[in-house]
Amino acid sequence: MKKLIAFLTLAGILSFGFTNMVIAQDNVQAETELTVDDVQADSTAVAVADEVATLEEEVVVEKGFHQILKEQFIAGNAGFMGIVLLALIFGLALSVERIIYLNLSTTNTKKLLNKVETALQNGGVDAAKDVCKNTSGPVASIFWQGLHKYEDGLDVVEKSIVAFGGVLMGRLEKGLSWIALFIALAPMLGFMGTVVGMIGAFADIAAAGNISATVVASGIQVALLTTVFGLIVAIILQIFYNYLVAKIDSIVNDMEDSTIEFVDILSNYKSGK
Repeated sequence: MKKLIAFLTLAGILSFGFTNMVIAQDNVQAETELTVDDVQADSTAVAVADEVATLEEEVVVEKGFHQILKEQFIAGNAGFMGIVLLALIFGLALSVERIIYLNLSTTNTKKLLNKVETALQNGGVDAAKDVCKNTSGPVASIFWQGLHKYEDGLDVVEKSIVAFGGVLMGRLEKGLSWIALFIALAPMLGFMGTVVGMIGAFADIAAAGNISATVVASGIQVALLTTVFGLIVAIILQIFYNYLVAKIDSIVNDMEDSTIEFVDILSNYKSGK
């Protein structure tokens, strides 16, 4: 009986020890799994943080030109930058208006001369006047003016053409002086901003009592940005101005060449050729 009790006691002790060992192994395995999960979670969090930082860097790098221009415009003192911007707006408005006007004033002079000559031969001076009246442009207006004075003689026709041509040239050049003003004004405003910015920088140095980049940075930034924007505006308007001058020269050359041929046509018509 004692042996049986001892055997059962030993079996219970062994069973209890095996159970504790299994539970301990399970706890170790669970802790290991939790540790691995924590490490994986931490790695995932680090990876996500890196991706967010990369996206933020890409957003900063991929900032548009318009946004950069806006930031620099604000940083350059809105007072001076606003005046420079107004010079650009007014200059571009005048340039666009002149471009449209000059393009509408361009005429195919060879075709017009052929029409006028054919009208003179078939219907006389009145028919040629109708052709000129129905054609837009300064060349057609000059021809009409010459035909209007035809009865007074060719000398009067030539004088009338020269006088009226001068009036039309003035109309073609209208507004160019204002564009030239804005071209000169924009960099001058930029230089004024430079002077004001440098004055502010030296005032900050005097107030701080020492020279440091932090003290003078804002003043120098205003000085440089206003100058850059003023020069950019002047360059843009100068390109438009040169185009307009070249266009006017082309129209004037066509006017001069075509009026010479026009007088020859009138002379031949008068002589009956």
